[in-house]
Amino acid sequence: MRISELARRTGVSPRALRYYEEQKLLRPGRSGGGYREYEETAVHTVGHIRLLLSAGLGTTVIAEILPCVPDEATTIAPTCPELIDGLVGERARITGSIEKLVAARSVLDRLIEAGTGR
Repeated sequence: MRISELARRTGVSPRALRYYEEQKLLRPGRSGGGYREYEETAVHTVGHIRLLLSAGLGTTVIAEILPCVPDEATTIAPTCPELIDGLVGERARITGSIEKLVAARSVLDRLIEAGTGR
């Protein structure tokens, strides 16, 4: 499929898809006319990329993770045990961020309660 179709199916702009390609997160083929041609699996790959980006991971880390998540059903490929320590570290970082956000929300809740008398 061409980039416009992938963009439509994933809700990701063509510009973002080209960026993912620059970062080696997507590897489209090329048609005879030079157009990018994406495999069906690119839809799932873009979903994984978006999820990992939303978790705060950088594209360098994502590039290491993607080969270990070859399809929609696989959690992590058994050929990638070397990533586990790094993933544990990223999880700890995310957990710390969540805890800070929860604490900030609690402060806001108290301020709202004090200001509205609720």
